Amino acid sequence: MSGNIRKSLLQFVFSGSYMKRWNDKLRPVELIEIDKQAHKMIVAWLLCQTAGRGKNREERHALEQQVVEGGMFDYLFRLIITDIKPPILYQIKDNSEHYQRLTAWALAEIEPHLRPLDKGFWERFTRYLQQPEPGGLADDILAAAHLYASFWEFRLLKGLNEHFDDEMPSIDAVFRERLAGYGRLPGMAELIAGLEKSPRRAPFEDAGAEKNSALAGFANLCGQLRFQKRWSQTPRIPETSVMGHMFIVACYAYFLSLTFNACPTRRVNNFFSGLFHDLPEVLTRDIISPVKKSFSGLGELIRQYEEMELERRVFAPLQKEGHTDVNARLSYYLGLATGSEFHECVIEGGIVRQVDFDALQGRYNKNAFDPKDGEALKICDTLAAYIEAYTAMRNGITSDQIQQAFWRMREQNAKRMLGAIHIGGLFTDFD
Repeated sequence: MSGNIRKSLLQFVFSGSYMKRWNDKLRPVELIEIDKQAHKMIVAWLLCQTAGRGKNREERHALEQQVVEGGMFDYLFRLIITDIKPPILYQIKDNSEHYQRLTAWALAEIEPHLRPLDKGFWERFTRYLQQPEPGGLADDILAAAHLYASFWEFRLLKGLNEHFDDEMPSIDAVFRERLAGYGRLPGMAELIAGLEKSPRRAPFEDAGAEKNSALAGFANLCGQLRFQKRWSQTPRIPETSVMGHMFIVACYAYFLSLTFNACPTRRVNNFFSGLFHDLPEVLTRDIISPVKKSFSGLGELIRQYEEMELERRVFAPLQKEGHTDVNARLSYYLGLATGSEFHECVIEGGIVRQVDFDALQGRYNKNAFDPKDGEALKICDTLAAYIEAYTAMRNGITSDQIQQAFWRMREQNAKRMLGAIHIGGLFTDFD
């Protein structure tokens, strides 16, 4: 093992569920930092796919790792400087001395949570934070994705505020100007254009009206996961959305990958598998496990419906516009070839093969096999739900459903092992 995941790190990542965005504006729904981060990384993944065309496998994998780690680094930094509004942060970055002081303070705050995880990860985080000026394709992708996700939010609240808030026109203009600066990135022009149109043609709209591209439609569809609340029939503080949960699982999966020395491609695959693992819920809503297990065969029926809707609303439009590479990767992350996203997989000789964890840790723990964890992802999914329940109880919400779910997850995982790694300690740390 490279290091240890601590309870404090898991809670630190989860704390973005409390952070409200656009808090000085009238909002139709609460806009939360963790949701924005998930949307940003989904868009960043799309841009990685389009920008990676024409590159060899090693170059694509390197780009994805830079984007994944850069996205997490940005988020961790954001958790510390939450009270500093973006315009002020930009001014601080323009002053080298002030930015170095801010960075030193932020690193000191984050170090107890992050450094025990992995020395190399901590060193990369430190270097990343100490460069105030971004440079390179990965930084451009993250900046463009950040602007897209933020402007997507702004469009939700613009109409509610523009009649009395004189900041609206200038905010809108700044977004448009800065987004246009990234229009050279492959795929970005399509995504930007999609922000100006409705995602689907209305039933009575002219049949010749122009529709969004498939990339824009997919990015918009994913954004709707912000509105789907988990544990929807159980009051909780904080409420978490399906989208925010996916980002938390993605981060946990990357951290766990570091602890068992997963190869870089495996770490990245685990992050994106976590980021997309609940994507079908935008089509079926969040169906809780007891309902899925209420009678024999219901779970399989739901999965068949999910796959049918994914084909109709995601894969077919992307395929029609030639995005076969996007479909292939998304299908791999969702485990469609083996029947579950929670199966360990590799690609050998161009064929997806299901393996076990020991094989993944041994022979297949190499970039060339494009390895992806399954059981580890399931653990992270459960761990995220466990922390949701734990946090709600700590905040005074003590419904029967939450308490029962918390103790069930704790008992089922208290002695759990993943290879030689004792996972149970992560669950029993939460008393």
